[in-house]
Amino acid sequence: MSVLMVLIPLSLLAAMGFLAAFIWAVKSGQFDDYETPSMRMLMDNKTNKSEDNKK
Repeated sequence: MSVLMVLIPLSLLAAMGFLAAFIWAVKSGQFDDYETPSMRMLMDNKTNKSEDNKK
């Protein structure tokens, strides 16, 4: 039972740390990508040589 008294606060502390890191990454623009979605349809799909040999 005493192990739970240590593990529960540690897990809550780790969860809050991960949440803080995620919020910091979102606010700093880590996930902003305005260029790729509009250019995706212009990029060629590259095929592997092994896929070409199967056809």
